[in-house]
Amino acid sequence: MASAKQELLELLSVKSFRLGDFKLSSGGSSDYYVDCRATTLDARGAQLTGRVFFDGIQSQGWKAEALGGLTMGADPIVVAVAVISGRMNGFLVRKADKLHGTGQRIEGFRVKGASVVIVDDVCTTGTSTIQAIEAAHEFGFEVAGVMCLVERLEAKGRAAVEKAAAGANFISIFTSDDVRQEHLRQQTQLTSKN
Repeated sequence: MASAKQELLELLSVKSFRLGDFKLSSGGSSDYYVDCRATTLDARGAQLTGRVFFDGIQSQGWKAEALGGLTMGADPIVVAVAVISGRMNGFLVRKADKLHGTGQRIEGFRVKGASVVIVDDVCTTGTSTIQAIEAAHEFGFEVAGVMCLVERLEAKGRAAVEKAAAGANFISIFTSDDVRQEHLRQQTQLTSKN
């Protein structure tokens, strides 16, 4: 029986990974695209995402009370981990300050001084992850660590996230190479069966 991490990788490679010509939100172009929401919003994918992230948080020894990230990529990860853990709370970071109601940029868990983990689905340039880290610091959270589901292996992206994290570890569950290799492995298996 495959581990939760291996099963999640297999699901990502089928549901979230595409080869082709794509324009990225960073403005760059790529021969592949990873849409993690196709996996993190899948029923089984959500279970696996919650389990793998929670296991990762525990293995890092982060004693966090909550986790959160920039809406919308982080949203399903936050909910999945909160449900699987049964004890970690979640918060969501708006892309901009809310201009009505209470005007909060951070929704959900809001305890100043609390230890938190910042999560994201895909990290390329690190912009959305950095925005979440900065919002967490501005609110008064202590960032224990940073995790992303798929890191696209942009050297500047990792360096920028690590700088913003100010000493907190940044780990990725998978790299884009991991997902690409699994995708190609599965394609080869399908071809050999036909």
